Amino acid sequence: MNFNLDVLKIDPVQELDKLSKFIVDQVSVVYRRKGVTVGLSGGIDSACIAAVAVHAVGKEKVIGLVLPESESNPISSEYAIKHAQALGIEHRQIDITPTVDSVVMYKWRDEYLQKLIPEYKSGYKYNITLPTDLLARASFSFYRLQVQMPDGEIKNKRLNLDEFRAITSFANIKIRARMLHLYAEAERRNLLVAGTTNRTEFILGDFCKYGDGGTDIEPFTHLYKNQIYQLSDYLEVIPEIIDRQPSPDTFSLPVSDQEFFFRISFDKLDYLLFAWEHAVPTNDAAKVLDLSEDAVGRAYKDFDSKYRATSHLREVPNTLK
Repeated sequence: MNFNLDVLKIDPVQELDKLSKFIVDQVSVVYRRKGVTVGLSGGIDSACIAAVAVHAVGKEKVIGLVLPESESNPISSEYAIKHAQALGIEHRQIDITPTVDSVVMYKWRDEYLQKLIPEYKSGYKYNITLPTDLLARASFSFYRLQVQMPDGEIKNKRLNLDEFRAITSFANIKIRARMLHLYAEAERRNLLVAGTTNRTEFILGDFCKYGDGGTDIEPFTHLYKNQIYQLSDYLEVIPEIIDRQPSPDTFSLPVSDQEFFFRISFDKLDYLLFAWEHAVPTNDAAKVLDLSEDAVGRAYKDFDSKYRATSHLREVPNTLK
């Protein structure tokens, strides 16, 4: 194929028409619901799907839920509410802290973090990160726990697999708690829950099973993150959200999607992922993206690894036949 920097360009008018027809069909024919509910995170994907849903079924049939918890970035709710107001849709904010704490207490999480970094105390900010320079050099995908001290100093510890799983399980409770509230709203009002997972996240497994991956429909799994931005520009999503750095917003210390999962900056990530999906030779991708063949090879290898490791997320549960 002819791989070039135009491969991700979409016609937003045609794309919006296709998405709108899909949503109308799902709401009216497949699920036979009264409308759509969306969890508004203050990020680009949820903002875009809310705008698409309004175009598809009308603002009177779209409900936005803003679902922060005690460690969420306050700016997330601020942007989510501002976007909902710009769309003119009904929206509510629900603090999900009690829901999260009822499943896995924050106190238990704090006790676990303190075992890893003794200086940690309840209320200290923390996150986990990966090396973000995959295109610059070969490096292992070791996660590090980072804890910010009151004076701003960062204490960190490399995590083994069990430690990483334990910490992410705490974070995933937050994501699944949001879905509980979305379905409570949807079932009470006979609505459909619209997901927000884009193709970049779907292929590489950057979503939570029975969390943001547990929805009625996923309209965006054919659109790369780059294309979500193109569509959002056309739909006039508020600039605060368009200009915001993508983040999982599940840790108290801010961390970007690149730092937490992808390891590659978004100006290169989607082009590399498209090239990998379409078996573009590394030398061709390298020339177009002004990268070394080694860098492209490392990206392809990372995509292979993530795709295999997360294959179960993209499948329905196994059954005995």
